[in-house]
Amino acid sequence: MPGLVVFRRRWSVGSDDLVVPGAFLLTIHFICFVIVSVSLVIFEYNTRILSVKLLFYHLIGYLLILFFSICVEIGICVISMRGSILDAEARTSINIWIYLKSLVILFDIAWLAVGSVWLGHYYTTAPIDDPKKVYIAIIICNWALVVITLITIWCTFDAAGRSWVKMKKYQRSMRETESRFNYKRSNSMNRNWRQRKVMRAYQDSWDHRCRLLFCCMGSSERNRNSFTDIARLLSDFFRELDVVPSDVVAGLVLLRKFQRLEREAIVRQRKNGTYEFLSGVPITERTQFLALNDAKNYDFFQTVIHYMYFAQGAYGWPMYVIINRSKMWHLVPELKCFGCCCGTSDDTEVIQDNCCLCNYAALKKTLQLGDIDIVYATYHVDVGETPFFVAIDYTHRAVVISIRGTLSMKDILTDLNAEGEVLPLQPPRDDWLGHKGMVQAAIYIRNKLQEENLIERALQRNPDRQTHTFDLVLVGHSLGAGTAAILAILLKPEHPTLQCFSYSPPGGLLSMPAVEYSKSFITSVVLGKDVVPRIGLNQMEALRADLINAIQRSVDPKWKTISCSVICCGCGPEPTSVVNMSGQDTHINQYQEERGTARSTSAHPTDSSIALTLHQPLYPPGRIIHIVRHHPKPDEQKYDSGWRNVLKNREPVYQAIWADSTDFDEVLISPVMLQDHMPDKVLAALKKVVSCRDRTVKACTTRRRNDNTTITTTTTVTTTTTTTQNTDTRYSRPPSI
Repeated sequence: MPGLVVFRRRWSVGSDDLVVPGAFLLTIHFICFVIVSVSLVIFEYNTRILSVKLLFYHLIGYLLILFFSICVEIGICVISMRGSILDAEARTSINIWIYLKSLVILFDIAWLAVGSVWLGHYYTTAPIDDPKKVYIAIIICNWALVVITLITIWCTFDAAGRSWVKMKKYQRSMRETESRFNYKRSNSMNRNWRQRKVMRAYQDSWDHRCRLLFCCMGSSERNRNSFTDIARLLSDFFRELDVVPSDVVAGLVLLRKFQRLEREAIVRQRKNGTYEFLSGVPITERTQFLALNDAKNYDFFQTVIHYMYFAQGAYGWPMYVIINRSKMWHLVPELKCFGCCCGTSDDTEVIQDNCCLCNYAALKKTLQLGDIDIVYATYHVDVGETPFFVAIDYTHRAVVISIRGTLSMKDILTDLNAEGEVLPLQPPRDDWLGHKGMVQAAIYIRNKLQEENLIERALQRNPDRQTHTFDLVLVGHSLGAGTAAILAILLKPEHPTLQCFSYSPPGGLLSMPAVEYSKSFITSVVLGKDVVPRIGLNQMEALRADLINAIQRSVDPKWKTISCSVICCGCGPEPTSVVNMSGQDTHINQYQEERGTARSTSAHPTDSSIALTLHQPLYPPGRIIHIVRHHPKPDEQKYDSGWRNVLKNREPVYQAIWADSTDFDEVLISPVMLQDHMPDKVLAALKKVVSCRDRTVKACTTRRRNDNTTITTTTTVTTTTTTTQNTDTRYSRPPSI
C-alpha cells in the first residue's frame, strides 16, 4: 500500500510484496548458478567440436545472466523489506530494480530460446552425455520460472492502472494549483471526467473478473445483469482505495490481535459490567442463557436440533459424503441408476437431480430420524433460484419446507447480490428491506409453491393422519436461512401459525423494522465466531474502516506482520504496534476512538473530497440463539462441582445464549470464522449443548446421592459418639450444586 506504479501504470501489488517472489527466484537462480558453475569446472568440453563449443559458450553466457539475476533479486528483496506498509518513500528505488529485472528477464528469455534451438539441433549428436543432461534440466527449470513469472505478472495486472495514474497525476496538479493560488474547488467539480473514467474502468474490470470466474454459467440476460450489479457494488466498495490484496491480509492479522487486546481491556476495566467474552460475545449480568433445565426450553431446543437435520439434508450428497466419509456405501441401496427400478420406489416428485438421484438418496438417509414423508424435491439452481424440498414431519405434525444453502457458483452470485431491496408485501412497506438476491430466491420459491400447489398437496397428503391440521415450518442454512426467513415473512399472512428456523443466516438480511416483526415466528441459530451472520454491506464497510485504521497503525514491514500469523512462524515476536498497545488502556481507548471516527465518516482516508459508500444496516432475522464455547483453564473454579466433572476432559463447554441482532455488527477475525459456518459443525455444536447439560445433570445427581450417603453415615457416627463420650459433633455440609 499504495499499489506499485511502474511502466506508467498501477499494478495490484505493493512495493513491499516483492520479498517472497524475489527470495523464491533468488533461491532457484542461486541453485542453477551453482550447478552451471560446477558443470563448467568438472566436465571437459572439446571446443574443437562445434556442438560442444556452442554448449560451452552458451553455459558461460547463461552463467553471467544468472549472476546478474541474483544481484538484481538481492536488491529487490532488500529494498522491498524496507519501511512499514504506508512508508512507500523508503522503497521508491524499487522501480529501478524492477526495470533492471525486466531487462534481465528479456535476456533470459532470448538466451533460453537459443538454448532450446541448440537442444533441437545438437542434443542427440553432441558427444557429451552428462553436460547435456545438466543443460536440459537447467533449460526446463528456467523456462518454468519464466512461465511462473509471466503468470504472476498477469495476475497482478490492473486493467484500469493507466487511467488511475493519469487521474492521480491530475489530482496532484490540482492540489498544487489550489495551494499556489490559495483557492479551493467545490467538491462537485472534483468528480471530474477522469475519476468517472477510472470508476467505469474498474467497474468493467470487476465485470470481466466475474464473467471469467463464472464462465461455466453461460451468458443469459439474468447472469449479465447480476454481473453488472456485483461489479458496480465491488467497484463502489473499493472506490479509489489504493490497497492491494496483501494489505488486506496484513490488516486482518493486525485487526485480529487488536480485537483480542480490546476484549482483554474491556474485561480488565469491567466496562458495561463485562466479566468475560465467550466466542467474542461480552458476558454480563444481563446476558440471558437459555435455561435448558426448564422442560419447555429443553423441548424447544430439541426441536431446533431436529429441524437442523432438514436444513443439512437439503445439501444432498456432497454434504452427506463430507460428514459420512466412512459410510458412503450406505447410499448405494437408495440409488436409482438412470431411472431404473434397482433402488427403492416412492411417489416423491424429484426435479433435476442427477441420473442416479444421489441428492434425493442422501436426503432420505439424512432424514431417518422419525416418521417423515418427502413430497417434493427440486435441485434446479440458477441465479436467484435456490433448490428446496417439501416434506411432512408426522412426529412434529408439520409441513416442512427446507431451502438449500450455498453450494454452486450460481448460489455465490445470489449471495453477492447483496444490496437492499424492498420486500414485495401487500400493502408495501418502504422501510422493510431485504438482501436483494435472497428476496429474488424467496419470490421464486413462493411462485413455485403456488404454481405446483405444493403446500396444499402436502396438507392433503394423508387425511387419515390429519395432515390438513399440520403447521407450516420453514428451515434453511446460510443462503437457505436467509431465503427461508424472507419467505416466512411473505407467507405469514396466509399461514398465521408458521414458524421458521434460520441456521447461520447472513448478517445483511433484513432492515430493523422487518427484524422486529420476525421475532415472533423466526428463530435464528449462530455458532461461535461464524463470519456469515456478521457480514453485510454495512458490516463490510465497518470492516473496511477497521482494516485501514489497523494498517495506519502498523510500523513494521508487511512481511514481518504477515509472518506473525503463519503457523511455523507463530512463535516469533508480535508486531510492534500490538506490543505498544498491550496492557496500555490509554492506547486501547485511543484505538477505539479512532476506530469509531473511521466508521462514522464516509470520507476517503487520504482524500476527503472522495466519498466512500455507506449502506443502510441490515441484520440477521428473528430471535437469535447464539451457541458460544468456553475453553476453561485447569485451575478455573468459577463453575460448580457438577460442571468441573464435565470439564475434566479439557473439552470446551458449549452453551446457548439469547443474542440481539445488533450483537453481530462486527466481523470477528478468527481461525474458526469459516469453520463455524459449516452445517455439520452447527449440528454438532447444538448436540454438545444438550450433551453438556445432560452430563452436568448426571454428575450433579451422582454427587447429590453421594453427599446424602455421606451425611447419613456421618450422622450415625456422630450419634454413637455422643452417646458414648458425651461430646459435641459438627459436620460441614458440601456446597450446593
